[in-house]
Amino acid sequence: MAERDYYEVLGVKRSASQEEIRAAYRKLARELHPDVNKSPDAQEKFAEVQSAYDILGEPEKRAQYDRFGRAGAAQAAGSGGGAHYSWSNVGGRGGGGVDFDLDDMGSVFESLFGGGGAGPRSARAQRGRTRERARPAAQAELDISFMTMARGGTERVPVRRGGKATTIEVSIPKAIADGAKLRVAGGGGEPDLILTVRVGKHPLYRREGALDLEIDLPLTYAEAALGKEVGVPTLEGEVFITVPAGTRSGKRLRLRGRGLTDSKGASGDLYAVVQIVPPPTGSLNDEDRATLERLSGLGPSPRTSPPWPSNNG
Repeated sequence: MAERDYYEVLGVKRSASQEEIRAAYRKLARELHPDVNKSPDAQEKFAEVQSAYDILGEPEKRAQYDRFGRAGAAQAAGSGGGAHYSWSNVGGRGGGGVDFDLDDMGSVFESLFGGGGAGPRSARAQRGRTRERARPAAQAELDISFMTMARGGTERVPVRRGGKATTIEVSIPKAIADGAKLRVAGGGGEPDLILTVRVGKHPLYRREGALDLEIDLPLTYAEAALGKEVGVPTLEGEVFITVPAGTRSGKRLRLRGRGLTDSKGASGDLYAVVQIVPPPTGSLNDEDRATLERLSGLGPSPRTSPPWPSNNG
């Protein structure tokens, strides 16, 4: 495939000013740099943009390119000092290849990462840093308590920096999901660290979905049958709820807005799940037993409809 015209590569007209060429180059470099763009052809496109700017970005080389095409530009580029690298020129007008100064590659990193200095950076050092950033991230698990998940906070994590063991504080967002991943940027030559969050259990609360919570609400026979106002522990303190008369075991009583609250301020609900608790074994006297026997005969049997056998009535 023939190589494209350098002006076309940068997306500018042949009459473009040097400032317009520089602006177009910076824009494309930010979009296509392999550290930012993970597309399979990003590296190839990035190199093509850099080659175009190496010529059009210098008035003398640009003039040679305008008059003689790539062959003239290559000759102008070869007259200077510094290290050179030849990109393959398949089917191009120049024939043998296009040389450009690798030291100019530093301008890409200056535009991307805000580097300064009087002269261009060393391309070899930049390539080394690119390889360093491309190292696979390390993996680890981070155990946090249920309450740290609920309220957010920080956890101290052991890492290596510059070959030395140290600890850093990792911020835990409120209501983070179990299994969520947090990335800790590497430093001192170390790769990034991916932490998989594992949330511990709570003796009272169970998480339902993203922000809802469940809690068991123990009730006596009498409380479930007659109804009662009872206190329910929430993350923010005790809240009283009215249990309707005749409440069955397993019924979920909703406390709006008393679940988890995430870092954006959205809140879930807390559901109190009724659990009817019988009296302890051996605590009933004969009178109590008689009372319960009499009460059990009130109303129809709860097991009269299919698929319960008829003898359960």
